[in-house]
Amino acid sequence: MTVTVLVPDDYGLAALSRVDGVRALRFSPGKPLPDGAEKAEILVPGFLVGPEAARIVHALPGLRLVQLLTAGAESWVGKVPEGVRISIARAAHGASTAEWVMTGLLSVYREFTGFAVAQREHRWTQHQTDTLHGKRILIVGAGNLAEELRRMLAPFGTTVALVGTTARDGVHGIDELPSLLGDFDAVVLMVPVTSRTVGMVDAAFLARMADGAILVNAARGPVVRTDDLLAELHTGRLRAILDVTDPEPLPAGHPLWDAPGLLLTPHVGGSSRGSMERGWAVATEEIARYVAGEEPRNLVHGEY
Repeated sequence: MTVTVLVPDDYGLAALSRVDGVRALRFSPGKPLPDGAEKAEILVPGFLVGPEAARIVHALPGLRLVQLLTAGAESWVGKVPEGVRISIARAAHGASTAEWVMTGLLSVYREFTGFAVAQREHRWTQHQTDTLHGKRILIVGAGNLAEELRRMLAPFGTTVALVGTTARDGVHGIDELPSLLGDFDAVVLMVPVTSRTVGMVDAAFLARMADGAILVNAARGPVVRTDDLLAELHTGRLRAILDVTDPEPLPAGHPLWDAPGLLLTPHVGGSSRGSMERGWAVATEEIARYVAGEEPRNLVHGEY
């Protein structure tokens, strides 16, 4: 038996050519589907596609699995027909995203953004800066991303705590989060988008953070209430490092662009060289399991 898989790029064609029992068909989003697409059992959408891409599933009567190249599934959950399952690329981009967090924290504590401005203005601004060494870091999330970040933080002598949905060895439960927030120098968000996490970082959450603390959003924009964060930043009490925003992409006239104490990047945490290969490495393993009659390991259950 041969399983037809729709892929969005040449990476997919090359990766799946090594999987027995797979026929890969290249498709282009927004264009007519190729001949034979009606037989597709598996769809692999493009990297970081928008929610409108989920409409394609309704043109595929034989579809049984949507295999994503990212760890986020919010654009697809609840948008596929009954009987179609979703699998994510868990662990594909954890190290890259953790590296982004490290870069952001080091840039803020060592004031590299300010020194870059001074360089352009030909000003010699020698002064003492803060340091990441010895800081207390709270990671909201306890999956692969969080574990990669904890590993990278270890050489800096930091104190790191993780918060997960439920408490377990080495991980605090989400019910403990309000009492933990005030004890840390930085709070890093690494959670999926679900009904429980949308808007979780609101005025009350931010008010519990310690004076001078840094909020780092490596998750998704809707996890943070933008207006509440803007209000806090304008007081100067907190700082923030954002790779994602709500709305996203951020409109040119949005007040976040000029918010004080904010370092902003355009959703590039997992977008480093090799990201496509890493995503396809996980996707290929999941597809191979499906073709062999096994259950993929990274299936979404409920909202994630």
